[in-house]
Amino acid sequence: MPELKTNVLYYGDNLDVLRAHIPDGSVDLIYLDPPFNSNASYNVLFKESTGKGSTAQIQAFTDTWHWDDKAVSTYSHIQATAPEQVRKAIVALFDILSPRGQGNEMIAYLVMMTARLVELHRVLKPTGSPYLHCDPTASHYLKVILDAVFGPQRFINEIVWKRYGTHNDVGQGSRHFGRVHDILLLHAKDNRPAWNQAFIALAPEYVTSTYRHTEPETGRRFTTTPLTDPGGAEKGNPVYEWKGHTRAWRYSKATMERLDAEGRLYYSRTGYARQKLHLDESRGVPVQDVWEDIGSLSGAHKERQGYATQKPLALLERIISASTNEGDVVLDPFCGCGTAEVAAQKLNRRWIGIDVTNLAITVMRNRLEDGFPGIQYEVIGLPTTLSEAQALASQEPEGRYQFQWWAVGRMGALPAGDPRKKGADRGIDGLIGVHHDRKGRVAQVVVQAKSGHVTASQIRDLKGVCGEDKLGLFITLEPSTGPMRGEASGAGLYYSPLMERHYPKIQILTIEQFLEGKRPEPPPRVVGERAPLISSGRAMQMALLEPAGNPPETNDN
Repeated sequence: MPELKTNVLYYGDNLDVLRAHIPDGSVDLIYLDPPFNSNASYNVLFKESTGKGSTAQIQAFTDTWHWDDKAVSTYSHIQATAPEQVRKAIVALFDILSPRGQGNEMIAYLVMMTARLVELHRVLKPTGSPYLHCDPTASHYLKVILDAVFGPQRFINEIVWKRYGTHNDVGQGSRHFGRVHDILLLHAKDNRPAWNQAFIALAPEYVTSTYRHTEPETGRRFTTTPLTDPGGAEKGNPVYEWKGHTRAWRYSKATMERLDAEGRLYYSRTGYARQKLHLDESRGVPVQDVWEDIGSLSGAHKERQGYATQKPLALLERIISASTNEGDVVLDPFCGCGTAEVAAQKLNRRWIGIDVTNLAITVMRNRLEDGFPGIQYEVIGLPTTLSEAQALASQEPEGRYQFQWWAVGRMGALPAGDPRKKGADRGIDGLIGVHHDRKGRVAQVVVQAKSGHVTASQIRDLKGVCGEDKLGLFITLEPSTGPMRGEASGAGLYYSPLMERHYPKIQILTIEQFLEGKRPEPPPRVVGERAPLISSGRAMQMALLEPAGNPPETNDN
């Protein structure tokens, strides 16, 4: 079996990574939030497919699975190798959801999830738990698969996360109740999973109405609770006289005497005793299976990374705190923008993240490095040699995009958009904010990454994008040419008042040079307050084209 590595990001298909790198019984908690096209209509989700099309591999920030050759192959593999109950469950779901046997997006999603859930069951410790985050579109189907993989007796909770207060689409002609919640399905590997009870603070109105008493001598607020036991003497509770009242009491007489001596008993006018519960000793209300106290990341929330389905840090902190202890291992096989990894790092847990795109890896690296300066972690599966970089760029169907995201991320740049989406990016693949002067003004470095044939005209285009107030960094997989270098040097110099020196306005860096240790020479990079890393909206793309502060002035020091 492989040796377990933690505090590591794996680039690749999580099914392959799980099989190759994660040992049996090595993980304490799994949080998985698999992409799913929940906004599509049922007509689309259940529309039968021909079985041909692009690979079923999930792309970052794209919530779609397809019934294609990869899904068909995975379905056949499950039928041949999965445990009997799992095989029966997925075959039954296939027959129900695709009665003519041609497949659709819903069954593709369930087939791909089944294969991964079998592997995730294998890597969990006996005390471990999986939390599967989904929505009501498919949660009932996923529950059937989880019960088949883990056993129905290992089901613990269906948690309802109320992520929105209201979802008012009545004006658009909706004919349904507002859809405001997600589902978290919690199972266990064995019958004694790790557990730390979570609490939430008491509501102010509850405190006012319930903790109505105040101790004159201490000023402490308290409420009271009965000292008699509903079971009475028949349940073996001690019966004795206390302050003129004979009852079946909850505690022994010795305990009652101790509580009385400690001032923890409250007496009515008739001398009837009740126990004090002090407000300052309350842990709050135990968390139930409906979570209404953690909202979604709406609007310009400071946590937002530009990922449409990004989850709040508080949500992951609750999950990780409840089902792990410090030093335990948290696995996130669909890590996206890395909220589970950030929460695990913050709570002193070890973590493993897996994602299939370089864009997601770049988002996570930036987020971890900005949030935890000096953090030590490893990235596995990305190029370390020129031949590996060339192989990445040549992968079908999206190698050039994966190369671009990898190269931009390795420069410490902010990805400026998704090149697969419509809308010109105006030649900007990434941005680096750099300190301009001691007044806090910022300049921007425009980053372009090219994996194919490069020419001097591309350098001229970059000069045009940069204009007067931006620097440029051109990254190329192919060797640069003399005319390209001539165009770059003709762009002139940028003066940094902060560093009191000049830098080339346009720099060219080949991947071979980078892998040999050469680095670009901009002024110190701005860290700790990155903008959202990707957006599907044109407004965000345009905002990223504007300088983050006043433009640099070459004679200002």
